[in-house]
Amino acid sequence: MSNSLPVVLLHGSWHGSWCWSPVTERLAARGISSVAVDLEGHGLRGPSPSARWSRPFDAAAFATAPSPVAHVTASSAAALLIEQIRAIGAGRPCVLAAHSMGGVVATAVAERAPELVAGIVYVTAIAPVGGQPASYYATLPENAGEKVGRLIVGDPQTLRAARIDPGDATRRAEVKEAFYHDVDDPTVDATIALLTTDAPRGIPGERLTVTRERYGSVPHSYVVCARDNAIPVALQRRFVRDIDAVSTAPTTVTELDCSHSPFLSQPAALAGAIAAAVGSV
Repeated sequence: MSNSLPVVLLHGSWHGSWCWSPVTERLAARGISSVAVDLEGHGLRGPSPSARWSRPFDAAAFATAPSPVAHVTASSAAALLIEQIRAIGAGRPCVLAAHSMGGVVATAVAERAPELVAGIVYVTAIAPVGGQPASYYATLPENAGEKVGRLIVGDPQTLRAARIDPGDATRRAEVKEAFYHDVDDPTVDATIALLTTDAPRGIPGERLTVTRERYGSVPHSYVVCARDNAIPVALQRRFVRDIDAVSTAPTTVTELDCSHSPFLSQPAALAGAIAAAVGSV
């Protein structure tokens, strides 16, 4: 049995624990125990509006149907994740590897319960540590060129969710370009079929407050994805600077030449970056 601390793998918007499967295999080969979880409002905890399944499909009804995950916030997702970490760690702290929007939840947990977090590996992730909600960063010049916004259907403010339509075959190329442009087509097709429709707006919409004494005491590392079309490199580097401004030690940065989804395109390299973080705590 490995003596290393367990790793908890956190997915991003519209994804679930399933997306980490290629990485968990490679971490296991390194003797590292890891568990991928479904965050609140996602995966097995993320029901779709019934209009998704109606036949014939009504695009207008789908775009306006109430979201079943509208109640989810960063705070509620963090509370659930704290319970999950306590169960997985069984008394030991865990290393969190957080992708994309999962970084918001990891950040909230590190401030609320730093004793449970041995370290955070941000994987092209959002780290709203500067006193603004995650949604604020979408308005910055560093976010220019992102290709996710065009996938949204309906009004996110009204729905309290960012909704996409994974079943729209005419948008497949745009989904691939945004998230998976360096992933093989069979894997892309399987991945799109597993996406949920609604990402709760309450996660990026909630303003988090972090302190140097709590959040800042947790070791941080950041995996920069150099060809990311969802979170541009300039914004990723902005997050690194913001993390460093509130932390007691500098962020360790690893750069991968990949898209927004290294868990699919470069799982071995990503597992290596996570293993390095585990080995340093």
